[in-house]
Amino acid sequence: MNNELFEAAKAVRLRAHNRYSNFAVGAAIRTAADTTHIGCNVENAAFPEGWCAETTAIGNMVTTEPPGPGRRIVEVCVVADTIDGRTTTPCGGCRQRLAEFAAPETLVHCYDPAGNGRTWRMDELIPALFVLKDRP
Repeated sequence: MNNELFEAAKAVRLRAHNRYSNFAVGAAIRTAADTTHIGCNVENAAFPEGWCAETTAIGNMVTTEPPGPGRRIVEVCVVADTIDGRTTTPCGGCRQRLAEFAAPETLVHCYDPAGNGRTWRMDELIPALFVLKDRP
């Protein structure tokens, strides 16, 4: 696992606006241009109008990087508490959002704040990816 991504996701997790669930999530993505983008979950009283940490990180990437290598995700780290002893992974919507900018072999590291967790490939997390046309 990329320690820089882990530390970035762990730090941004502390900025989460999670007053309804008390479940903080941080995400950091690294692009093919070797840039890092971070995000945390932002909840809203009008559930489900909030957004996930991965969505925030992707939004930061898209708003700061021109099309090209800076918008191709090569590695992801998500930091959240475990649930019933299980590692927290991106939700289904975030898996699809990540896959929009990632390759099947992109690594997705999912860890708790202490550094316990596991790594999956994108194609393991979303094996039957929804696509409208062939991806570049």
